[in-house]
Amino acid sequence: MKPFRIALAQINVTVGDIDGNAERIIRVITEAESVGADIVAVPELAVTGYPPEDLLLKPEFISANRRALDAIAAETHSTVAVVGFAHRQDDLYNAAALLHDGRVVASYHKRYLPTYSVFDEDRYFRAGEEQPVFEIGGGVVGVSVCEDMWYPDGPPIAQALDGGAELLVNISSSPYYMGRAEARRRMLATRAADTCAFVAYVNLVGGQDELVFDGQSMVLAPDGELIARAPAFEEAMLVVDIDLEAAFRQRLHDPRRRKRVQAEDVSRTIITSVPREDKVGQGPPPGVEQLSSEEEVYRALVLGTRDYVRKNGFERVVIGLSGGVDSSLVAAIAANALGAGNVVGVSMPSHFTSEASKVDAAALAENLGIELRTIPIEPAFHAYQGMLRDQTPDGPSIVMENLQARIRGNILMAISNAYGWLVLTTGNKSELSTGYCTLYGDMAGGFAVIRDVPKTLVYRLARHKNRTAGREIIPESVLQKPPSAELKPDQKDTDALPPYDLLDPILQAYVEEDRPVGEIVAMGNELGTVAKATWLVDHSEYKRRQAPPGVRITPRALGRDRRLPITNRFRGGPVGGS
Repeated sequence: MKPFRIALAQINVTVGDIDGNAERIIRVITEAESVGADIVAVPELAVTGYPPEDLLLKPEFISANRRALDAIAAETHSTVAVVGFAHRQDDLYNAAALLHDGRVVASYHKRYLPTYSVFDEDRYFRAGEEQPVFEIGGGVVGVSVCEDMWYPDGPPIAQALDGGAELLVNISSSPYYMGRAEARRRMLATRAADTCAFVAYVNLVGGQDELVFDGQSMVLAPDGELIARAPAFEEAMLVVDIDLEAAFRQRLHDPRRRKRVQAEDVSRTIITSVPREDKVGQGPPPGVEQLSSEEEVYRALVLGTRDYVRKNGFERVVIGLSGGVDSSLVAAIAANALGAGNVVGVSMPSHFTSEASKVDAAALAENLGIELRTIPIEPAFHAYQGMLRDQTPDGPSIVMENLQARIRGNILMAISNAYGWLVLTTGNKSELSTGYCTLYGDMAGGFAVIRDVPKTLVYRLARHKNRTAGREIIPESVLQKPPSAELKPDQKDTDALPPYDLLDPILQAYVEEDRPVGEIVAMGNELGTVAKATWLVDHSEYKRRQAPPGVRITPRALGRDRRLPITNRFRGGPVGGS
């Protein structure tokens, strides 16, 4: 038997807060020391925060990150710590340092640098070339960084096995989107089963601009079985006891690796040759919490909002409450994220606002326990009408509709200026995709909580909020009435857009999957509906460039995830173009 204790510390760090991040890392290393862990791992680039982006182009930032790493190392003793940092050597590397007994004893350089989706690591780092393994606690450990584990036949995994690795430790900062956790588990289970090795995966947790990291660190057995997983969207230390001899037993029954040509350049560094004997008693690993898709997304939105607000120095937020489902959901998320006392709702009715919407906004505020202020916009609207009488066409027009939205945006920004509160916008992904939003109006604000949430999912999340609360937080009347901007008499969203249950699948196919028009039509959609929706998407890029950031919860969010030129004449034809 080869007993071994792993500690995985999923922590919430802040980009650029190098001293604060170091303090947090030292605390979890000290905790791992106290329970007798043989190894403790923290996430990728934990010292700098992730992603540091162009901070990595500042030499003083890189130097500060190295000084912090040395300070962290000075606090280590018997437990070996694996810590993510930016390593300046002949170039700059995304690296994992191994710390033990007061010093940095070794390092590993990430070999696969992602440059797709929200990642841009080739811009900053050189890829590593060497694959060391480490003897820790009498076992052989291979260390890798995030993307390295994603390649089944890549050198980081294959060479670590050739060096005799029984445990593969992967430090990661893998952003969340719907379904990501289960996809990760499947991938890691496959790696464990294919390599007949234990896999210990630690992931970052917390919000960073539009990205949110879900944690859910995990340990898997050599047959791919999930042994334990840390909770989602919260800091935690997962401590797991394993028997490294199980890896050898599994390999005796799986001859695949014997057929491979073995690598000759795998170095082995001995850090500790025997397991720690001062382990504090450890019970069975914690149960694995299973979250519904709605709960997963809701927690991501809460964490992303909380961290954006707090990490940017705000205490309170202000939200325009229209009595609709979008603003109701945003207010509920904000109350969960920041506490009801830190959320202020503002009702800004016009003569187009129905009495039902006023009642719904008030009921929501009361149900959440947030402050509600009412500021009618009619006086300002009449003043604008008078000022612009000779500049705009007679009668109702889009100009007058958008003026109302812009008046409301001005009011919210004035309150923000007066009190230092952050304005949370309430637009959803369906609206932002099609440009069904007003620049300097409902788009005005500092953070767009649900900008990546399609309208149909907004309704699911609202109902989920009520179910989990065990009472009606978002009034049922809000969920039943047809969506409307209420900027003109009897207005409905369907006056300008297809019904959302038809629109959202089209947008998913076009925006997230880049399917051509003809293919989307072949999925069972009417050509006219598809043509209208895709035209709206293509002609609204200039609006999206000016929208505030918001939490990413889909595989392809609008923003850094989807980069299209504003000036762009390419259009797919009625059957998708060529």
